[in-house]
Formats: sequence, C-alpha cells, structure tokens
Amino acid sequence: VLAVLTTALFLAEYASDADDVMTRLAGHTVWDVVDTLVTGVAFGLIGLELHNALRTASGRWGELLGWAGAVVAVVVLVRLLWLLPASWLTRRLHALRDYEEDIPMSWRESVVMWWSGMRGVASVALALAIPLKTDSGAPFPDRDEIVFIAFGVIMATLVLQGLTLPWLVKRLGVRADTEREKAFEEELAARAARAARRRLREIEEVEELPEELSEQMLRRAFDIGLRISPQWGEEERREGHDKRVRRLKRLRRIQSEMLSAARHEVLAARREPGADPEIVDRVLRHLDVRSLR
Repeated sequence: VLAVLTTALFLAEYASDADDVMTRLAGHTVWDVVDTLVTGVAFGLIGLELHNALRTASGRWGELLGWAGAVVAVVVLVRLLWLLPASWLTRRLHALRDYEEDIPMSWRESVVMWWSGMRGVASVALALAIPLKTDSGAPFPDRDEIVFIAFGVIMATLVLQGLTLPWLVKRLGVRADTEREKAFEEELAARAARAARRRLREIEEVEELPEELSEQMLRRAFDIGLRISPQWGEEERREGHDKRVRRLKRLRRIQSEMLSAARHEVLAARREPGADPEIVDRVLRHLDVRSLR
C-alpha cells in the first residue's frame, strides 16, 4: 500500500505533462470509474463472505456484537485521542515556521474531523486479506469472527457517523472559509494570465506578429485568468468578457440546435429504403464527435 501511494505521489509530481490535456481529463473519468468499481467489488466480496460470518454468529450474537462494539469504540476514541494533540502540534509547528495552511484552527473543526472517520473499503480489504487457511492447511482461526467484526465496524461508522455528520456540522457552526478559497483562486487566475502574457511577449520577440493578432492574443491572455475567476480583473474588461461569454453561449446554443437537426435528419435517413445503416452510424458518429467539440 505504501509503495503504491509513494509511486502515485511521484508520478503526480514529476511524471505528469502540463500540456497533456486529454490524458488528464480522461484520467479523472477513468479513475472515478475504477474507484466506484473497486468499492463495489470490495463490498460485494464482503457480502459473499458475510453468510459464513453470520452462520458463525448463530447462537453467539451477544458475544460477537459486544466485540464489534468494543472495536468501534476503540477506533473512534483512538482517532480523537490522536487528532487533538496532532492538530495542536501542527498549529504550533506552522506558527513557528510561519506557514499558512488549511488546518483545524478550533476544537469545533477538530471534532468534525474526528467524527468524519468513517471506515470503508480499507477495512474491507484488510479483512478479506486474511487467508482462508494457515500454512499447515488448517482453517485460519477466527477468520469468520474477524470478518463479522469488520463488517460491524463499517456499518456502525457509516450509519451512525455518516448520518449524524451533517447535524454535527450545523450544530457546531463549522463553515468553509469561502473568502480564502476565492482569494486563492483569484491569485491563481492572475498568475495564469501573467504567465500567458509573458509567453506572448517571448513569442513576439522571436516572431513578427501583426498588430491585430497581437492585440487579440493579449485579450485571450486576459481571458485565461478571467475564465478561471470571474471576480478577477478590471470592471470594464469584465463587462466586455461577460458580453463575449453571452455571445459565445448564444452561438453554442444555435450550433447545438443545428447539430440536433442534422442528427434527426440522419436518423430519419436510416428508415428510408436502401439506406446503409453502417454509413448512417458513421455519419452520426461524426456529428456526435462534433457536438462534443
């Protein structure tokens, strides 16, 4: 687990290409699907194993539920006992080193972080990783009991903590620091726009650009930052950007309706006598790709 995590952090930091747009967009989608599939498979496997655990618990419900309750209490309390001194120590260290990082600054935020410690796929994976038999061929001792307890911890934390977390957040009055988020977003927008203008000046030093093209590219550089954060930029330029955005939306709407009419016409041609469905599908795919663009 640690090796996979370390490799992922290294690849994300050093092996990614900033200009590889399609891979990055596709990667987010692929990994969302993979995460959903892995989670579903893990809970499916624990469900298949659960009937053995339930058979083991027959006649011992009080004992096994007591063990599961004890483990739930331990994992919840240990998180609290670790989180309070850890957040205090983090604040002290960041104050000494003059860091400004988003860390819990009050006991209310620490309590919310503590109550957010639901157990899920990791606990399932650990329980399923226990072998069925020992090296001698004998059944692994108490494996069904461990699976039952793991399932009990997952259900208790997901149901109890998961359903009561919104109520706890409202009760404690914890709010997101939206002003800080907006300020950082505007800072990134300004840095992105400055980087684009700086690269434009470097290109102008090497290539001779027409004045009209240079001014157009300069506006595009400004739009880069403005599209990231609409609050960034001068008021009059923001108004100009809003007009261009409205115009672009109108053009996209009209183009979308035109492409929709084209698709309906192509689909209608499928029903005509002598129409080749493969050619219709090929043309329709071309229109679909054009719609995505």
